[in-house]
Amino acid sequence: MLFDAHCHLDFDSFDADREAVFERAHAAGVSRFMVPGTTRRRWENVLALSERDDVVASLGLHPFFLDEHAEGDIERLAEALDQHPHLVGIGECGIDTRFEATLDQQWALFEAQLQLAKQRRMPVIVHCVHADDQVAKRLRQLDLPAGGLIHAFGGSAQQARRFLDLGYTLGLGGAVTYDRAKRLHRAVQSLPDDGFVLETDSPDMPLCGRQGQRNEPSCLPRTLDAVAALRSQERDRIAANAWANTRRLFRLAADS
Repeated sequence: MLFDAHCHLDFDSFDADREAVFERAHAAGVSRFMVPGTTRRRWENVLALSERDDVVASLGLHPFFLDEHAEGDIERLAEALDQHPHLVGIGECGIDTRFEATLDQQWALFEAQLQLAKQRRMPVIVHCVHADDQVAKRLRQLDLPAGGLIHAFGGSAQQARRFLDLGYTLGLGGAVTYDRAKRLHRAVQSLPDDGFVLETDSPDMPLCGRQGQRNEPSCLPRTLDAVAALRSQERDRIAANAWANTRRLFRLAADS
């Protein structure tokens, strides 16, 4: 039984066969899904998916879509959190240093969402590309009460430990399936059993051998296999720990 802790099933690339995507995932043993919001325009679709019994959701403003965000979106986010108390987090939000020209705007938007997470005692879903040290420093300063998810972690064992010590959980996805990802492999091997969740980032972050193809939750078992091999643990143990960690991270009922 697997929980895809981060998948964008609201994206347009799933419009033609979304129900079939869910069916393939269930057939592959993936029974639960966490769908994070990325732009205000897409929140309605995320909320619609969260009405499913097998989906939980969060809302946020993603740094990649900075051009789509507008003045007042943070206030609308706060209102949406009030109106939909079943939401399990704030995000996806964060910092992506590939877009250097917008870093000041990214930090301002990220900071506003971190403040919401602190005020509301909600976990935050963090997008962090080549900014692990800077983001960890800010998270340490803020001391968010509910921690959160460092989505698509790709850093070193030292950076992993820094996030874990701050109370965050690391998201492991398709990157672990690439032989060249030696630094990440060492980090995965170093994690405690309660330090990670499994995710696909569908439709992005394809697995090795599927470059250029749409990713989807049914691919999650291959990530499970890769993590199990790296950690020299039984896949059932990895799956059980990841399931428990996801429930704890998003404060879900024990039977969910």
